[in-house]
Amino acid sequence: TITHTFVSGLARLRYNGTFSRAIKTNQDLLPETPWTNILFDDFWGTLLTHSGSHKSFRPLCTLSFRLNYAVHGLRPWGYHLLNVALHVLVTALFTAFTRPLLGRGPWSLLAGLLFASHPIHTEAVAGVVGRADVGAAAFFLLSLFCYARHCRLRRDTRTRVVGRRWAWMLGGLGCAAASMLWKEQGVTVLAVSAVYDLFVFQRLRLTQVFALLLGKVKERKVLLSLAALASWGGVLLAARLFWMGSKPPNFSSSDNPAADSPHSLTRVLTFLYLPAANAWLLLCPDRLSFDWSMEAVPLVRSLSDWRNLHTTAFYLGFTLLALFGLRGPASKAKETNEKHQNCNEKSISNGNGYHAQDTNLHTHLEPPKTTLNGSHRPQRCSAQMSPPPTENLVLLSLAIMSLPFLPATNLFFYVGFVIAERVLYIPSMGFCLLVATGTRALYIRLRSPRCRAALLCLCAALVLLNGTRTVRRNRDWNNEESLYKSGISVNPAKAWGNLGNVLKNQGKMAEAEKAYRNALQHRGNMADMLYNLGLLLQEDQRFSEALHYYKLALGSRPTLASAYLNMGIILMNRGDLDEAKRTFATCADIPDENLKDPHAHKSSVTSCLYNLGKLLHEQGQQEEALSLYKEALQKMPPQFAPHSLFNMMGEAYMRLNRPEEAGHWYRESLRAKPDHIPAHLTYAKLLSLTGQKAEAEKFFLRAIQLDPAKGNGYMHYGQFLLEQARLREAAEMAERAAELESSEFDVVFSAAHMLRQASLNEAAERQYKRAARLRPDYPAALMNLGAILHLNGKLPEAEANYLRALQLKPDDAITQSNLRKLRNIMKRQELQTRRIGDL
Repeated sequence: TITHTFVSGLARLRYNGTFSRAIKTNQDLLPETPWTNILFDDFWGTLLTHSGSHKSFRPLCTLSFRLNYAVHGLRPWGYHLLNVALHVLVTALFTAFTRPLLGRGPWSLLAGLLFASHPIHTEAVAGVVGRADVGAAAFFLLSLFCYARHCRLRRDTRTRVVGRRWAWMLGGLGCAAASMLWKEQGVTVLAVSAVYDLFVFQRLRLTQVFALLLGKVKERKVLLSLAALASWGGVLLAARLFWMGSKPPNFSSSDNPAADSPHSLTRVLTFLYLPAANAWLLLCPDRLSFDWSMEAVPLVRSLSDWRNLHTTAFYLGFTLLALFGLRGPASKAKETNEKHQNCNEKSISNGNGYHAQDTNLHTHLEPPKTTLNGSHRPQRCSAQMSPPPTENLVLLSLAIMSLPFLPATNLFFYVGFVIAERVLYIPSMGFCLLVATGTRALYIRLRSPRCRAALLCLCAALVLLNGTRTVRRNRDWNNEESLYKSGISVNPAKAWGNLGNVLKNQGKMAEAEKAYRNALQHRGNMADMLYNLGLLLQEDQRFSEALHYYKLALGSRPTLASAYLNMGIILMNRGDLDEAKRTFATCADIPDENLKDPHAHKSSVTSCLYNLGKLLHEQGQQEEALSLYKEALQKMPPQFAPHSLFNMMGEAYMRLNRPEEAGHWYRESLRAKPDHIPAHLTYAKLLSLTGQKAEAEKFFLRAIQLDPAKGNGYMHYGQFLLEQARLREAAEMAERAAELESSEFDVVFSAAHMLRQASLNEAAERQYKRAARLRPDYPAALMNLGAILHLNGKLPEAEANYLRALQLKPDDAITQSNLRKLRNIMKRQELQTRRIGDL
């Protein structure tokens, strides 16, 4: 009966922004992170008291993710397996809960099948992050079970039962707390339990409820139970508010546009309409989406909007159903829809409680009979017990539908979404119970066997239709691309943007660019999409366009640190060093407040400080660079990889001739990343300078072993060998480096120098020629090529290269001096000389 199976997506985990932050980049899942962090961080791994926290405190759900991660890391099968297992458990619990309520017949099975197959559950089951709702639902039902058992034991006056009765109450309260710790709406089970007690177990009318609560009817046990529910609810809510801090969460205008509207009429009409839209998704889930933010649901701006008719119809229907449930059964004949028998002039309900026969509240038992040995024995009845009346079940259904949904209505506080399908997971239990209750009542009223058979066929068709729709929806969730394509008709801006990310990761750059531009056509001020498009253009080396889109992104969100970081990198590579420094400095000064993803922001700020320090380091300002590196250390988030930063701190200390401190940071770099090649090379140089030659050589060789296909390690090792007068070995390293990095000017040029120092002039000439081909506009390359040709006796070629170097740098004294010496030799050999104009 469970249609949310592994079709829901075992291929891989879906990592849009929500999934990535909750699992992939959440430090609270890592074994090295203290597990107690989940008690202080929100669902996304952000400290609850941080201004950018969403205040979603769900430690039990995060703990389940952590256990998944401990067993199999980020492999998806385990995450999905646990989600499906939880959905099976919730379905079984829900079916068992409805069995005594709906009585004999297929009605509890119908309720369970409707719940198991409802398409609205696809997001909660197939989407890994939906586990919060599924886990909360499991403990929600367990809490109801415990409280129902408490109510049944409340009838028993035996002393030995009192402890068991309150043990079940404590179990129910504990499960309510656990449900809240899976997801916030779980605490509403306490209110649902009160409705169950008063209107289903006691089967009271509204007037009787008021009489009980006002003390006109003395029922101490019932009042104690209700007081325990209310008190525990108050404790949980107070603890929740205290733990999350005094500041409410902040959401962007795109998350909940109505909340950001300056017009009170727009806010009221839209917030009234959204519950109707959610109810329609339960009734007719034909149009589903992974994201309903932005303009997916247009704001209701005026009374003339036709959607107000939907709102009116919804609240009218809900009110009529509530009044029908509150009136209670009019007579004993209406109390039971099936035959039942009396036991000692008391009609026994379906194990949930005793029917009151009059309009007053009579819930106490008759005096217990006494056995021969003097012990008390409760009255028992072997007759078939009857389910509660339809009116009471309708009221319970409405309570399960509405009370868990209240936190999402914006009634008490603004929420960070418009519609979220996973939020309907618990309310859908009330909807399925309501459908099953109505179907049962209609079945009883129908007298014709054919009509009854037709009704059952319609029920089977409904389950089959739901299951078919769920299977189709699961296919949408099978991978990111199909999921985002399915949401284009509902939320084109968000869907096209996310689709662009997927296509970019697949290497389909042209298609990704088109998707980003489609997203921006629907909503041109999306900072994330502008940034992502800039990033794509930067990778495509279209730097001017990338800068343009980064600036547009910052215009929409001035706190987008990653845009500053990439702008600075582009400017730095283009040689606009002053502008790059200003950009990095601006990024570093962004306050760490009210940010959507503070961890990602801190990473970008740390990188900006690192790059700014590196610029100053290259300009010889070591003290200023060290100050920025230390600031980066202070702002560095836990997930930031610090090895490059540590290595650059070592370099700065080396330039300041402080080798002990430099060695400390080189070692820290190697400790953070044992295979970090630059740290091996820099530390090896330090060891060489301090006379530890053998140890230095080990680090050079280790660097080469880590990546033998890269020439950088060979080049530095060759320089070390050259300093040790091991000329032939140094020449071999130089040749190897130049061959491996034949397109890298710096490597080839350095290799040529080393070969020249080793007096291997022919080999040096080959490498200088290669360097000159790589950088024909670089005067030093041409001058050195001229010098090696000069030494090798190729005087006319040497003269030509000297002259080309002087064309690029006319006032270079060394080149001029070398040219004069060359011409003196050529004159003695009676060789013709040339001028610059002859080239």
